[in-house]
Amino acid sequence: MAPRVVRHRVARHRALDRRRVPCVGRREGRSPKPPETRRGARRAKTQRVRAKSRDRLANDWQRLRVLQTNGYRTRGEGSNRTTRLLDSGEPRRAALGVIRKTAAVWAGKATGTLSRVTRRGGGTTLPGDVARAIDPKILTRLAQDLTYGSIVITGTNGKTTTARLVSYLLEGAGHRVVSNRAGANLIFGATAAALDRAGADGRLRADWGVFEIDEASLPRAVDEIQPRATLVLNLFRDQLDRYGELESIAKKIEQALSTLPEGARAVLNADDPRVAEIGLGLPYRPLWYGLDDVSIAAKTLPHAADARTCPRCGASLIFDAVYVGHDGVYRCPNGDFARPEPDLRATDIKLNGFESLALTIAGTRIELPLGGLYNCYNVLAAYAVAYSVGLEPQYIADRLKTFKPAFGRQERVEFRGRHLVLVLSKNPAGFNETVRTAVDLAKGTNYILGLNDRKADGTDVSWIWDVDFEQLKDRARVVIPAGVRAHDLAVRLKYAGVKAEAPETDPGKALDVLIKNTDEGDTAYVLCTYTAMLDIRAELVRRGWAQPYWET
Repeated sequence: MAPRVVRHRVARHRALDRRRVPCVGRREGRSPKPPETRRGARRAKTQRVRAKSRDRLANDWQRLRVLQTNGYRTRGEGSNRTTRLLDSGEPRRAALGVIRKTAAVWAGKATGTLSRVTRRGGGTTLPGDVARAIDPKILTRLAQDLTYGSIVITGTNGKTTTARLVSYLLEGAGHRVVSNRAGANLIFGATAAALDRAGADGRLRADWGVFEIDEASLPRAVDEIQPRATLVLNLFRDQLDRYGELESIAKKIEQALSTLPEGARAVLNADDPRVAEIGLGLPYRPLWYGLDDVSIAAKTLPHAADARTCPRCGASLIFDAVYVGHDGVYRCPNGDFARPEPDLRATDIKLNGFESLALTIAGTRIELPLGGLYNCYNVLAAYAVAYSVGLEPQYIADRLKTFKPAFGRQERVEFRGRHLVLVLSKNPAGFNETVRTAVDLAKGTNYILGLNDRKADGTDVSWIWDVDFEQLKDRARVVIPAGVRAHDLAVRLKYAGVKAEAPETDPGKALDVLIKNTDEGDTAYVLCTYTAMLDIRAELVRRGWAQPYWET
């Protein structure tokens, strides 16, 4: 009699789960039989189905990543989230966004290259204009590529120097930084700077963005960039034909600071009454900074100071110390308004003309080759931002020892054995400080004073009557009025009692007069408005004495 066969049924779902199936049949007293052919085929089919499922899921997540990169919000978890996104119309919009972004980057980079090759500018603004025409959201898309986010710097004076300081500190710490370092601070300039660093695939490979932004453009910049930190340096009267009075600019800055993304930080100058008024009205507490050294302070406001009255009651503010313009230590006699208590203070300040400065911040001594009391504010502001994003105080101090100024901001040029210092001076507060530094601290005697009235300078030049040019009287040996409005400047100097050379509207001729009257080894100073500075530098570049400003 044949031995009995014991058969076991195996459910189909067990095979699908890849569980090891026992032998189909077993003879009593004998070893198991190998699996049947049909069971092996089922297992192979199951593996093929699962492989297709894994590939489909990988493709779904890849598409999801594209959606998230381009600003789309997702819902749900796991495959459910992916399915809902893929079933909607968002993938098509995402694909169009990627195509538009890449096309905008290519067009912008090509425009910048063409601009530099044809020597029709440094490609610092036009590429942004072209790219934004193709993709209006290009700056937002590029800013989302940054590893740690962006820092936005605004204010009337000091934006370029402070942005250069912050970038220098971050780069020294090993970060990749994108910045509009040429000084093009409108939204198109920030866009052009980001485009310049973007790759051929349209992605911006950088860790930080450091953007100096014009005060009037701040709300738009904050909305598009969504910065991690926003720094407000000061608010002085500047280009009234473009921006109106300070109140309108203050409202725009307050609007921007009120819409910062969650977790972002505002860093504000406590010594500026206008900035303090904005900060005290915010729904959160900013990081305040200010100077604290009465040995270098004045006792009274300059006659052209902008902020003299309490914003709450209108009473005249009492200034216990005046540092730059209306920046200082102030209080309302009625107790309605006072300088906020700074979180970071600069003390024990030492100034050496345009050569160097030294100051102590939170117990750390900082020295760097940058001059002028106004630059103490810029250094303190850069320290505050760098500290707020995690840089160590001692590293900041060591790094700043080797800092080099930005173009036109105490930039030094050697020409025919003589030294030339270029200092941007574009409004009453700035011009007063550069003249004071040149005369009192640097003991300068030879000057070119440049004044233009182009759009970037402001067409209304009546502000020159608020500049204290009387400081030059009997202390300057050679003063050359230059620029498009050189004759207006010559009239102002005449009323200040300053003996000046004949006005020179040609920058080359102005330089020739300066060279003729400056001995070898001596230093001369060029104090100019923005486009007048560009004209002087263009002549220096033409003569081979300086590099184009976008290469500095």
